[in-house]
Amino acid sequence: MTKSNLFISVRNVIKPKDGTPYFGNEPGTTTYLDIPNGEKPHPENHRVNLKSWIAEVLSRAEVGKYKDGEGGQSMDGYSYGDLLIFVHGYNNSMEVVMKRHDLLQKRLSEKGFKGAIISFDWPSDARTLNYLEDRSDAKATASKLVKDGIALLAANQVAEDRNKCDIDVHLLGHSTGAYVIREAFYEANQNRRLSRINWQVSQIVFIGGDIARRSLSARNPKSQALFQHSVRITNYQNPFDRALKLSNVKRFGVSPRIGRVGVPDNKPETVVNVNVGDHWRELKRSDNNSDGSWSHSWHFDDPTFADDLVYTLNGDIDRNSIPTRVLQNGNLTLKK
Repeated sequence: MTKSNLFISVRNVIKPKDGTPYFGNEPGTTTYLDIPNGEKPHPENHRVNLKSWIAEVLSRAEVGKYKDGEGGQSMDGYSYGDLLIFVHGYNNSMEVVMKRHDLLQKRLSEKGFKGAIISFDWPSDARTLNYLEDRSDAKATASKLVKDGIALLAANQVAEDRNKCDIDVHLLGHSTGAYVIREAFYEANQNRRLSRINWQVSQIVFIGGDIARRSLSARNPKSQALFQHSVRITNYQNPFDRALKLSNVKRFGVSPRIGRVGVPDNKPETVVNVNVGDHWRELKRSDNNSDGSWSHSWHFDDPTFADDLVYTLNGDIDRNSIPTRVLQNGNLTLKK
């Protein structure tokens, strides 16, 4: 387990006349944080200059070095590794994000993931009824995920050839985090400067994805950038996700969400759907909360899901052959 947690926060900072500064729940400037375990995120005490923060990220992401022609002759001497960026959902305080970040690090490490994990923390109020405002804030800050995160890290890997890094960047979007990722890629394609940068991610993963099913159809204009800038997109579908049922109600019952009903039939070949419903029903915890939070967020502390996620991030095994899955009636299902 690492001694600290790496964050990119785009929340505003509130500075009271009497008292210490703290993070708010509105869009703000980008802050790079290195937060010791057990401490609450602080906008000043944990703030790190960008150069040092990137160096720490790349150091944690490195898992080895190419040698003797591995990775191609031009890659000799380069380090390689993995970086997972976690994008949280709506109604999440920074304390909740920290808890889920810690669980991801713990469970993925237990399953053999050796890369780095950072969290992209966007302004999300800790109130269930704030759903629509959170989606507005998500859209307003989404472009910073690419501009101040993915593209920045990609540029620093090869800047003046001094870092000699070949790091696979992956994204994990939970709930509205899937919406943040999709909007980030769309906005990046509209930005002339970003569109000229050679940025790419390897694996994109959605859990409890709160975006419309039709948005992952092959010709959907909103998702073209998502398809173009990723190697594979994996959607974990739970038909029993009660929070996404409530999401549909809040959106007047239209546009079923991918985290509940899965991806459309006319999806691109790079999009994979894994039904986790049978596995979830075998778990030993009830979901009596009115907001359906357990059925929506059980993934973070589940060893079987962590195992499947590590196989997905590694990308070494075909989607249909990952040992934590079975093929049932042509559909991939997480084992019970």
